[in-house]
Amino acid sequence: MPGVLTGFAVIGAVIGVGYLVGRLGVLGPGASTVLSRVAFFVAAPALLFDTVAHADLREVFSAALVVTVAGTAVVATVFVLVARLLWRRPAAEATIGALTSSYVNAANIGIPVAVYVLGDASFIAPVIMFQLVVMAPAAFAVLDTAVGGRRSVARSVVAPLANPVTVGCALGLVVNLTGWLPPEPVLRPVELVAAMAVPAALLSYGLSLHGAPRPGSGDTGRDVWLAVALKTLAQPVVAYLVARYALGLPQPTVLACTVTAALPTAQNVFVYAVRYDRGVVLARDAVLLSTVAAVPVLIGVAILGS
Repeated sequence: MPGVLTGFAVIGAVIGVGYLVGRLGVLGPGASTVLSRVAFFVAAPALLFDTVAHADLREVFSAALVVTVAGTAVVATVFVLVARLLWRRPAAEATIGALTSSYVNAANIGIPVAVYVLGDASFIAPVIMFQLVVMAPAAFAVLDTAVGGRRSVARSVVAPLANPVTVGCALGLVVNLTGWLPPEPVLRPVELVAAMAVPAALLSYGLSLHGAPRPGSGDTGRDVWLAVALKTLAQPVVAYLVARYALGLPQPTVLACTVTAALPTAQNVFVYAVRYDRGVVLARDAVLLSTVAAVPVLIGVAILGS
């Protein structure tokens, strides 16, 4: 249980600082957007490059990756079908909603939870890599096309490849596969900038909460509650069923897959929403509500699986 509480306490404290800074008006209007853009265009690419470059790919390509893909695909598809077919949401908003329903907070909360609850941080590796290398670039491809409007086939293909986050992931993967690391004078500045990614995202999110209406209200209320229900309840249930019954994995692995699937929505989704100016309220509210709801869910999963 210490891992669950520690992870939530850390991100809660930084978000609280962001909220206080917003309340005091220290950074002035528009600070949340500026910080989000710094995180998206500068810090996140550096962090993703560093993460992917040093990842152990043998730990990534495992049965846990199959469970991650299955759980993500099911809940994201459900949200998109409901949002597009029933509620007639635009493609960009539906994409942000799909991310809020399935993109887990694997770094800020996932790593301490994996260490203290599961006893092994490697369990979180397949989730992080899948989200960085597959989910994020795929979402950017849709968002670039939806937000950019009508464009040629060539520009539609090139736009996602020019996304800074996608570029950071791709370069990190090249370094990982070739086994060549840039010299230390090159890596040190990258690591320094990368260290800013998580605090910038959390502070930006905290700033956005100041003056915001009650979470889950307004025009996006039903989108938010659907995303939170899918994220905190449906995704861990799907992960458990796939891990235990479809793949027949051992109990420790089943627990690990269920715990990682029960993690709340990552603040990265809010940064992506701000970057594309689509689904910002949905992302903000879903991150907050899923984070609150994930506490009892994670504790319950840990108790039942122990």
